[in-house]
Amino acid sequence: MPCYCYIVECSDGTFYTGWTTDPERRVKTHNAGRGARYTKMRRPVKLVYVETQPDRVSAMKRERAIKTMTRDQKRKLIQNV
Repeated sequence: MPCYCYIVECSDGTFYTGWTTDPERRVKTHNAGRGARYTKMRRPVKLVYVETQPDRVSAMKRERAIKTMTRDQKRKLIQNV
């Protein structure tokens, strides 16, 4: 089953990175206030980047790599889609 690494932009302009098996469902969960604690107070969120990964382990590793990026590096990643 493919997994996805994703970035959402929060209402305050910050980015949140995560992984999931269903990006659209996950964004709905974030916007319902049941996603991550970080996004709960920064709703609504908007999906700005999705990257397919072959499995859960790869998705989690990629999530970690993206989370270490600077804001400018994340912006460039999003713009290159």
